[in-house]
Amino acid sequence: MLDTTMLNNFIVEAKAATYVGDGVPRLPCRPGSHDIGYERGDWRYLDSYFGSTDFAGQEVVWFGDEPVWAMNYFGCVIAPDLIDGSAAGTVIRAALSAMYRQGRFLGGMEFDHPLGRYIDRSEGGCDRFSGHECIMVDGRKSYVLDYRGGLVIP
Repeated sequence: MLDTTMLNNFIVEAKAATYVGDGVPRLPCRPGSHDIGYERGDWRYLDSYFGSTDFAGQEVVWFGDEPVWAMNYFGCVIAPDLIDGSAAGTVIRAALSAMYRQGRFLGGMEFDHPLGRYIDRSEGGCDRFSGHECIMVDGRKSYVLDYRGGLVIP
């Protein structure tokens, strides 16, 4: 049985080193995808997504050669008069960086940034979860993302 504490710690480490940490992009594994990955020992992580302002993607963790965890997501700017993709990315990176410093990627978060208020709500744990994040600007939801994932069991 996979140790979910070790898995959670690796996911936080990998997420902090890739999107939030401006990790080095990899060659796309699918036509048109943007890929960024991280490896440590037997652990391997890949975040592969399509799009920019509106985007969809999937994160996968392997232990050895076996996929053990995955998460999919879709996010978009819904009020381009209030925020653009670049500003949303700035807010998200700052908020997630603060969350990862706490050693977690789930459990909810509220974070104030000069460009907007980041709010994340999730249910479940590393083994099976779903959640929603948004950015509020001037009291209006301007960006949204839905995500879900968990253990991959053969």
